[in-house]
Amino acid sequence: MSDERDRAGKSGAHGSGAKRGPQHPIGKSGPHRAGGPARPFDKNSTTGGTERPAPGRGPRWVAYDTLRAVHTSDAYANLLLPRAITRAGLSGPDAALATELTYGTLRREGTYDAIIADAAARPVSAIDPAVLDALRLGTHQLVAMRIPTHAAVNETVRQVRQAAGKPAAGFANAVLRRVSERTRDEWLDRLEAAARSDDERLAVRYAHPVWVIRAFRRALDAEGRADELALLLEADNVSPVVTFAALPGLADIPAGAEATPYSPIGFRSAGGDPAALVTASGGRVRVQDEGSQLAALALTRALPVREGERWLDLCAAPGGKTAVLAAEALAHGALLEANELSPARAGLVRDSVAGVPLEVPVSEEDGRARAGRGRYDRILVDAPCTGLGALRRRPEARWRKQPADVPALATLQGELLDAALGALAPGGIVAYVTCSPHLAETAAVVADALRRNEGIVELDARGVVASLSLSPIDLPDVAGTGRAQLWPHRHGTDAMSISLLQRA
Repeated sequence: MSDERDRAGKSGAHGSGAKRGPQHPIGKSGPHRAGGPARPFDKNSTTGGTERPAPGRGPRWVAYDTLRAVHTSDAYANLLLPRAITRAGLSGPDAALATELTYGTLRREGTYDAIIADAAARPVSAIDPAVLDALRLGTHQLVAMRIPTHAAVNETVRQVRQAAGKPAAGFANAVLRRVSERTRDEWLDRLEAAARSDDERLAVRYAHPVWVIRAFRRALDAEGRADELALLLEADNVSPVVTFAALPGLADIPAGAEATPYSPIGFRSAGGDPAALVTASGGRVRVQDEGSQLAALALTRALPVREGERWLDLCAAPGGKTAVLAAEALAHGALLEANELSPARAGLVRDSVAGVPLEVPVSEEDGRARAGRGRYDRILVDAPCTGLGALRRRPEARWRKQPADVPALATLQGELLDAALGALAPGGIVAYVTCSPHLAETAAVVADALRRNEGIVELDARGVVASLSLSPIDLPDVAGTGRAQLWPHRHGTDAMSISLLQRA
């Protein structure tokens, strides 16, 4: 539907590299109970790997099926879960329960794995994956939700029995009984006491991998705000409020809706089904994070638009920013082209701009080659990245990404940015945007591009974003650059990084 519903797997003009299953630097070897292990049930069990169909798909089964898809197929919960809820016919409290079970479990998966490893007296890598996902759901119910212990244990054990067989059910019962012996705070105190560093303690308490915590600290420290780290980690574990964009010149913010504090086209609905609102608008109202809106508007409004300008959205999927660019191009007499390597995701871009009465050709090429087939006045490089800035809506990304992913992504980001800068007409502007605050994907990529490309200057993106904002916006200097860095804990947006580069 939009950037907010689909920040998953952005392919842009690239191959994003190999994906990995969950790897948790916390909880792999936590403290063990002196009383010995629970009943044996390991990943080599002859019954544990068989997932048997349940007679019905209630909230717990919808959550379980989604977790299994996330962990076995590199799927994204924010794309799968809404469809699964609809197929199961869930609504009201049942839909809310499925949502909380899924997202709550994924957000704190690393912490729950540490708890399970302690209660089972074995590393989670030795537990059958199908059983482990059910234990994660059960643990979330026991330590984070107001579900009676007997209901959480009994329902999870029943689920394990149907999914993996009777021996697994006995094992699960023993583990969950041990989990239920302590409160959430007691578990956190126990795990923190076993941590080997302050970063590991933060990893346990806030359910972020240590390497992500360190990357966030460095990014905040570049602003002189390292003391905000705990606030950021906490904000990542809170579900974001659904935010809409009214495409400029094509839709108005509805009466009774709450305008967003910064984006001039953003609002939050007073209630109702977001999909229904989007459908009723003919695509001229979109679900879109406020930071994503600001990133697109920073490009179009950094300087006055001259009629007949040519614009390019180089890595366009899923198309939320493309739609904003299209509306702006229509209003100012500019021409817009879009590019997306993946044919399936190019279709998402075409759908995104369908509500704008402007012809937007969408090519399906590697962006590094595509940029060189023209000269453009404005180019958006919404680059493929780790997505660490969108952990509120894509909680599984924190466990899926690894430090080894960053160098290859940074290389690709630099190549895409170089290609875009080479395609700029005199006076043209590139907006380099990532949904990640990682300095290797943001400041370093821009600094290296400036060294490689003559005649390019960095503009004051912070000043541009501040000029767009309806309310004063706190955007500290980032290590002497013009880069604007948004944050979930400070702005209520994804951690979007926005840099503006101009050919002199």
